Amino acid sequence: MWNLIKPTSRLALRVWQLSLLIIILGAWQIASTDPKIAFFFGRPLSVCGKIWDWFVVNGDIYPHLGITLTETVLAFGIGTASGLGAGLWLGLSPMASAILDPYIKAANSMPRVILAPIFAMWFGLGIWSKVALAVTLVFFIVFFNVYQGVREVSPTLLDNARMLGADRRQLLRQVYLPSATSWVFSSLHTSVGLAFVGAVVGEYLGSAAGVGYLILQAEGTLDVDTVFAGIFVLTACALFLDTLVAIVEKRLMKWQPQSGETEKL
Repeated sequence: MWNLIKPTSRLALRVWQLSLLIIILGAWQIASTDPKIAFFFGRPLSVCGKIWDWFVVNGDIYPHLGITLTETVLAFGIGTASGLGAGLWLGLSPMASAILDPYIKAANSMPRVILAPIFAMWFGLGIWSKVALAVTLVFFIVFFNVYQGVREVSPTLLDNARMLGADRRQLLRQVYLPSATSWVFSSLHTSVGLAFVGAVVGEYLGSAAGVGYLILQAEGTLDVDTVFAGIFVLTACALFLDTLVAIVEKRLMKWQPQSGETEKL
């Protein structure tokens, strides 16, 4: 989509986006002059001051942020790799897929939050219980997208590749993987946020460090400014990781024609 927007239009779009952000923050600041509203929603200047203290004045958020990011990145990597492998395997194995189908649906339907106490007993209160919980969120998103991508490969394309002498390994590398790649990246953008969700929920339920722990402590003292500061920090980190995914996607998907090029063809 961005490739179809002219540079001048992009600049105008950024101006509109920034203007909308300023309007929202300004309206929030004005509304927060009412103590009742400030009690529930905080004050933007106070939230910014808390973030400034965390990162510049005191620097005490870095150990907590490092733990949360470590949990998130580990969960994202493990969940993506396992989801990709399982999706390819079941997508290429109709019999195994038919046998495991009800169990996969049952596992996906299970509220993953209830697994947090079990993971805490299995892995302790360190980072691995949070990683395990987040992996369960990431895995199914990637798995179902890869599985669907493999199953939707054109039979005609497969027949043509076989006629040209492609074996099973070449079909996997040259046909199935490229077909699943676009599905994988569409799921990764969602998985980034879910990896953070799993890590923070795990910190809520039992931890002594992490941004989720800081938010939980602030909630206990009704410090809504700190709560929103933690939310904004997590959101910024999630957007940064999502941007990295988009950069990797752009480089790996060069073979895929843009919509504008498709229309010309």
